[in-house]
Amino acid sequence: MCSTCAAPLTVPACITAWKTSMWRSLIAAARGAGGRSVPWWRSIIASARLQAEQPVGVEGPWAQSRRMFLLHPATPPWAVPDATGLHLVLLSDQPLPAGRVFVRSLPDNEELLTPLQPDGQEGTLQRWCAHIAWDGGHGLQRYCFVVALEGAAPGDEGRLQWLAADGLHAELPPEAVHFRHHRHGQPPAWVRDQVFYQVFPDRFARGNPAPFVAPPGAVASPWGAKPDSCLGQRQFFGGDLAGVTQQLPYLQDELGVTALYLNPVFQSPSNHRYDTSDYTQVDPLLGGNAALLALRQATQARGMRLMLDAVVNHTGEQHAWLQQHAGWYARDAEGRVLGWKGHGTLPVLDFSVPGVQQAVYGAPDSVLRRWLQPPWSIDGWRLDVVHMLGEGTGARHNARHIRRMRQAVREENPQAYLLGEHFSEATRWLQGDQEDGAMNYHGFTTPVRGWLAGLELAGVRQRLSTAAFEAWLTRAIAAIPYANQLAQMNLLDSHDVPRLLTELGGDHARLQLAFTLLFTRPGAPCLYYGDEIGLEGGADPDCRRCFDWDRSHWPMPLWQHVQRLARLRAQRAEWREGATLTLDQGDDWLAYARYTPQAASVVLVNRGAATSAALPLHRLPLRPRRVQGWQGEAVAVASGVATLTVPACASTVLLLDA
Repeated sequence: MCSTCAAPLTVPACITAWKTSMWRSLIAAARGAGGRSVPWWRSIIASARLQAEQPVGVEGPWAQSRRMFLLHPATPPWAVPDATGLHLVLLSDQPLPAGRVFVRSLPDNEELLTPLQPDGQEGTLQRWCAHIAWDGGHGLQRYCFVVALEGAAPGDEGRLQWLAADGLHAELPPEAVHFRHHRHGQPPAWVRDQVFYQVFPDRFARGNPAPFVAPPGAVASPWGAKPDSCLGQRQFFGGDLAGVTQQLPYLQDELGVTALYLNPVFQSPSNHRYDTSDYTQVDPLLGGNAALLALRQATQARGMRLMLDAVVNHTGEQHAWLQQHAGWYARDAEGRVLGWKGHGTLPVLDFSVPGVQQAVYGAPDSVLRRWLQPPWSIDGWRLDVVHMLGEGTGARHNARHIRRMRQAVREENPQAYLLGEHFSEATRWLQGDQEDGAMNYHGFTTPVRGWLAGLELAGVRQRLSTAAFEAWLTRAIAAIPYANQLAQMNLLDSHDVPRLLTELGGDHARLQLAFTLLFTRPGAPCLYYGDEIGLEGGADPDCRRCFDWDRSHWPMPLWQHVQRLARLRAQRAEWREGATLTLDQGDDWLAYARYTPQAASVVLVNRGAATSAALPLHRLPLRPRRVQGWQGEAVAVASGVATLTVPACASTVLLLDA
């Protein structure tokens, strides 16, 4: 209770009275210390101890005898928004002293400490609660926690333990790793529940029974032949949208796919179609608009989602805009039209031009709006090289136009998904006001390749230690709101990088490890067509081989592993929406948990020799009634610790149900 107004200290209205009281104590403590200057937050917390009567749950003087474990899952029910702010829960494995546990927030850019109050237990963990008011000046709410561990005497600086999104800190953590929640900019909730499947239309399946005829100047190759780098974008294999529609039973009923992401489908002279010549027409080689409508209707009938590829940073050189609206394109100092990365066939649009803004996202029949409207009603857009989009010759005012794109998309469909392509870090685009998620190369693909293949995406050798791997994953999650992390598209492969199996030298055991990570880490997994059957391929265009529909060629243990993971993800809510906690790690293995209040999954991935690990289940905020392996096997649990054994280069999952 507040000593000034007798209201609970967690009520925002009492913060002013509490702060006044703290400052009075601070002044008194400073005088008692002979005027010695101490950091402001340590003085406040030290003075708070003078006001605390007795540490909650502790008899006698309070002492810290071992490293404290603090936990704040930044997802409901431990972080719940309401009309006035956020209800927050902090968990600890030790009793904490009343009056010395705080949440630090930044309303109107001013630091504010709000005390937390004890609120019982969750599992074996102590529970502390507080409510912080929304930051009136920003949509993005940032906060962290602090516990004063020592400092019994006035003016004693004591010892502090801070908790931020990346873990424990001995000093005030930088705001870049504070927990964050965007008040308004939440991604569509359906995204986290999906298993995406990326299709390169020319190479997945052919549904048209008529002989394929390549367009003038192009080459038709037989299905299954290898892509020829000399032919490049002129080589066609005849895959089409009818083929995708015909394979929906395979994708959904057998494999467990729930959402499709199609590489560009609009009219274009190339096989990759990133050089659009008409945004209003699906390429006739793919079956035209009628084929896309048939696919959309079939996915809707099955409850599947459909996302298309928007290439609006540039057009193709055959687009009518280049002749009709020459002023819409960026130009160099000599007045020449700029090509994306120097490619003259890909002229770059200048978003400082109002006509470009209207044509791409502003007008009712603009590119982004048109295909979100009936009868197409697609579920979202993947924005190609969106970080490069902007005004003039560069990415000037990039964020402004992405925010406007987000607004336009949401006006057509409030639940539409906006996904950005970023090979490097996408943190600044993922703070809740621009993209919902990104193709998660930075936070997933690159570290996974470094840990399992010893490679960076550009082919540079960088074998990651397990500690560096875990730190990379944790750091990437900490940098964005957790809701956006759940909407990230995690991927092992894409049309732009060599297949992981090829980088692994054909090692299927390591690829299975990668699939376990793909389906159990936070974010929506995306399979690149053929991943599940061990399709190989080097750099573009080799990574775009034809899907092999001869099942006698499929490595069934690999395929069945993917199928089992997809089914478990559909069954286990914690894989889709749960918080994430690293439990332990060794030289070659990592163990982490995904959890909700009702259930948890403990995942152990091991790239080395056979190993055993004792994992602290007592750190999870639930009391499980049932604990078993993912194949139903019994697991030894004693005093809240589970002992798991995993073979060489393998993974296992422990399932807990409360």
